[in-house]
Amino acid sequence: MDQLQAQPAPAPILAPSSGGWALSIGGPFVTVLTAMGLPGRTIRRDLAVVGKSIDHHLAEKVIFALTGMLLPSLIHLALVLAGTGLGWVVPFAIGSLFFVGGFLLPDLHVHQEAERRRSTFRHALSAYLNLIRVLLAGGAGVDGALNFAVGIGKGWAFDQLRHALVTAKLTRTTPWSALRQLGTELSVQQLVELAASVSLAGTEGARVRASLAAKATSLRTRELALIEGEAQAASERMSVPVVVLCSGFLIFIGFPAIANVLGGL
Repeated sequence: MDQLQAQPAPAPILAPSSGGWALSIGGPFVTVLTAMGLPGRTIRRDLAVVGKSIDHHLAEKVIFALTGMLLPSLIHLALVLAGTGLGWVVPFAIGSLFFVGGFLLPDLHVHQEAERRRSTFRHALSAYLNLIRVLLAGGAGVDGALNFAVGIGKGWAFDQLRHALVTAKLTRTTPWSALRQLGTELSVQQLVELAASVSLAGTEGARVRASLAAKATSLRTRELALIEGEAQAASERMSVPVVVLCSGFLIFIGFPAIANVLGGL
């Protein structure tokens, strides 16, 4: 009886793209990797954010791994044909390293792209919160503020918000439920908190303008802190080449003198 009364899980709002050139080559290995439990839960969430299907991602991992494994052997074969072979131990070792690196490279790329999109979404969400607060202050209702504010913004983040609100209309659910689901799929906790605040305003008539203003300020402060941290990290990375250049210059100047002293001994 409980199973009959249980509501089905809502369809995901983030729709990954299907197909791709990688499936035509690495497709036969996808079933094996899926049976091994790949990809992990974190990569699955990142793939949903990026909009890439799991099969496409696994096929790319296979292609990059095989390419990394075969490339050193092909180069060594060309050297052997030219009469300058180095033996098969070195190509095998390099190929093994490239195999592992090629297998992990798509995961790293997907994670970096997903984090970049989440950062972009948080920045857009801060503007969305301010728009909603202004509309609520002007006397608009909760539903009207949500839909009108999302129509003003542009970009990937606002496209996802619009898609979530349209999905709520088509499925006859509340807009804050769709926003909560989108925040969960994106792993953006601030959007889940926004949905909770708007839910209180829509169901219990709570005043949320102050809460939305506080959330917008918190988001801006967090983004500024991240930008400053990235700028400091970039400054530290820029100092490394300067230190290496100065060290090389000192060695270039001091080596003749040291060589003369050691030669005189």
